[in-house]
Amino acid sequence: MSLYRNGIWFLNGLHQYTRRGYEAAVKNFEPQDLEVSVVGRSFMITGANSGIGRATAMAIAKKGGTVHMVCRNKGKAEEARSDIVSESGNTEVHVHIVDMSETHNVWEFAEAFKSQYPALNVLINNAGCMVHAREVTAEGLEKNFATNTMGVYILTQTLIPLLQKSRDPRVITVSSGGMLVQKLRVADLQSETGYVDGITVYAQNKRQQVVLTQQWAKAKPVIHFSAMHPGWVDTPAVSTAMPQFHQMMGERLRSVEQGADTVVWLAVSRAAARTRSGHFFQDRTLVPAHLPLAWTHSSAEEIQDFMTQLETLARSFTQNLM
Repeated sequence: MSLYRNGIWFLNGLHQYTRRGYEAAVKNFEPQDLEVSVVGRSFMITGANSGIGRATAMAIAKKGGTVHMVCRNKGKAEEARSDIVSESGNTEVHVHIVDMSETHNVWEFAEAFKSQYPALNVLINNAGCMVHAREVTAEGLEKNFATNTMGVYILTQTLIPLLQKSRDPRVITVSSGGMLVQKLRVADLQSETGYVDGITVYAQNKRQQVVLTQQWAKAKPVIHFSAMHPGWVDTPAVSTAMPQFHQMMGERLRSVEQGADTVVWLAVSRAAARTRSGHFFQDRTLVPAHLPLAWTHSSAEEIQDFMTQLETLARSFTQNLM
């Protein structure tokens, strides 16, 4: 079955996820969807100093939005902020230094943000991690899971009260089409058994993000939740974590602006707000979260077990999270 999943996924990818796939999709875009001003609206973007996050921050700053860049590296973040301010002419761009793998610090940051700022209209969970050998954080969490899943869970869960008080609140999570080859592994969320392959672990984390998006949408109807696949994008993260894939695909990879397009569309357009909450998007279009006949669906019991495990882990690192 995994061979079938991988084969179908890769063939779909060559057709849809490449630069050519974007160029085909853009013919059906409505240009006016992004012809909007977002002056007075605030946007938090994790991993905003490079790649898709930086392109998203730049696009939103150019539309007049207040941008909160959540980044791990202060030097790179300040350099990116300077470039964004210079090119956009928008000085309402703020840097916050947070390592998304340090779950307690993520929670402390989110709590402080709620106290300091009166509103947050849009949260964009973009930061990601792909470590190929099993690495454990100081808190005892597997590094990929800590960054891609627990960091996203704690940041979002803690900021939900602020989002709910804000106008037209949205949460967008940058997932990956790689999650289509993964079924939620409830019994091994932190890759503690078997051979650890970074690409597989990353794809599993991205499936976890999609399940989270679906569950949040059911529990918090005031907020519009969505997850998306940016396609295969030429980013520093891809070239570092997947050098062979990066070299093989070459010019077929999308630009960071093309990868960020659907993120920006979900964050600012009225058309996106009219879609149903909790769904998975690709090139401004709602797409299935499962491949046909791939048996990647989870039962209600498995999903409840997953959510319970996350809540239990979160409570062990935070106070009064829920």
